[in-house]
Amino acid sequence: MTDRPASWRMPTPKQMEKLAAKAARRPGPSAAASDAPLPAEYWESVLKDPRVAATGAEKRERRLSEIQRHLLRISCRRCERTVEIQKADAVRLYGSNAIWKDVAQRLLDNTCLQRTGRHEEDGCWPAFETP
Repeated sequence: MTDRPASWRMPTPKQMEKLAAKAARRPGPSAAASDAPLPAEYWESVLKDPRVAATGAEKRERRLSEIQRHLLRISCRRCERTVEIQKADAVRLYGSNAIWKDVAQRLLDNTCLQRTGRHEEDGCWPAFETP
């Protein structure tokens, strides 16, 4: 620990004036460039990006036959429990036309530890993850 005051870290008024003058001389980004429309190639690449292809809600509403991953993972936001199942097993148990959201909720509910007796509070709260 030192006995220096906190002001030793602050620049002196002369140094602050010098920094302000240097910043004023430096050209900033032009306003005209930020108002220019983006090229069509940019928007095409944004729309074709595979990471934006499906939102979280669309991923949850997929049927098991539409999912490409072979390992499906669901976790509970409430009890922090994670359940994993292979896609082949999920198809065998619930059918290929089953919706992933319903299958995931059923998997969590089958082994749920949070039972209070009230319908609104019972059960797990699914958090869909990507493995």
